Amino acid sequence: MDIGIIGTGAVGSTLARTLSAAGHLVDAANSRGPGTIDAAVLAFGARPATAAAAVRGKDAVILSVPFARVPDLAGLFASVPDETVVIDTSNYFPQPGVRVDAVDQGQVESLWVAERLGRPVVKAWNAALAGTLRAKGVPAGTPGRLALPVAADSDAARRTGMRLVDETGFDPYDAGVLADSWRQQPMTPAYCTELTLQDLGAALAAADREKAPRDRDRQMARLAALSSAPTLERTVELNRSLHR
Repeated sequence: MDIGIIGTGAVGSTLARTLSAAGHLVDAANSRGPGTIDAAVLAFGARPATAAAAVRGKDAVILSVPFARVPDLAGLFASVPDETVVIDTSNYFPQPGVRVDAVDQGQVESLWVAERLGRPVVKAWNAALAGTLRAKGVPAGTPGRLALPVAADSDAARRTGMRLVDETGFDPYDAGVLADSWRQQPMTPAYCTELTLQDLGAALAAADREKAPRDRDRQMARLAALSSAPTLERTVELNRSLHR
């Protein structure tokens, strides 16, 4: 597949490396220009690109930018054909000066993203920590392989998202339509808790829509109060502890 990735932070850079290593043609773009993309992002064949080039003629475009910046990208998609699958990896974490009223009032994050872009999206890779994506992807069939939810209104687009999740080393789980993707938002039981396919469905079903934003804010405060950055394993454990 010909894939564009906009955003070369921790998640976007990992996806660029993994998907290009899997044999896909990958154009990687960021807000600072192609000359600023780290060589490590390009190590397996990804190409530095402008954002305009990263959406042109692509089978899929992956957005890996801060949630509140999504509206800034809407103009890029004005001429992108409907058949191009757009995948959103973002999550909303409110901060002083960075609030999205519609989501604060209960709108599903991915539906807000779709409205801002003016087109349908697939929600994928948002329910894993960057360290998990970087270090814990394994081939299909490996015992204990971790699973990630994929949501979309289009069955065909969801299948594309699931295929790509599989190729990044994780079992894809069909999480249904975007209206239900709140079940994989922060801090639901399925969010960044490193579950296998056997357990992920039950975690999604156990999500509490009213409780999740409170857990998100409580967890943000807990992490901010730590004296040093927690390890990947410690972060996963803290996330799991919310649901015991």
